Amino acid sequence: MSVPYAPRMPLRPYLFPADAPSAPQFSAKMFGTLSTSILPYLSKEYPRSVQFIFRQQIQPWHPSSTLCHEAGAAVLRVAPESFWPFSKVLFDHQKEFFDVNVVKETRNETYKRLAKLATEVDIDEGKVYGLLEIADKPGEDGSLNTGNGVTNDVKVMVKVNRLMGVHVTPTVLFNGVVENSISSSSTGAEWQAWLDENIK
Repeated sequence: MSVPYAPRMPLRPYLFPADAPSAPQFSAKMFGTLSTSILPYLSKEYPRSVQFIFRQQIQPWHPSSTLCHEAGAAVLRVAPESFWPFSKVLFDHQKEFFDVNVVKETRNETYKRLAKLATEVDIDEGKVYGLLEIADKPGEDGSLNTGNGVTNDVKVMVKVNRLMGVHVTPTVLFNGVVENSISSSSTGAEWQAWLDENIK
């Protein structure tokens, strides 16, 4: 089962998850702010006060979003320590997986391209693809919706985000409550001001 990714910061009472899908550009923008401004700031100013969790959120109206998040789940299984660097690579290449760039290829062809991206952070392409590939023959019991090696992980992702009430993305939660004052347009300075006011 895949687990939410948390950079190595001490476990403390304050929980600060951010739910973001790999497809929409707004999530890429927030990911950039987190990587360059917020996580370094938290490590410096609040090393014992905040645990940050990055959860994947599939947006079904972007069909390739599921495939991208399956790739993330595969990386969590193959090389969990590389999930954050892989996420950056995926965001950097996200336009390659927008609707018009996947519509003429098969699902497994898209998976192959996603697995190839894993090599940019030294993850075994074959292992990632092995978890993503969909069989073209029925299962032993005759089933036709056989899924792949991360189907159950995706089910957990979806269940967790449904329970948290996540709909729009990216969504930030603080101690389990949706924090609407923080959005993809929030600057590093605005994040920092909010953190300074709310972390005691």
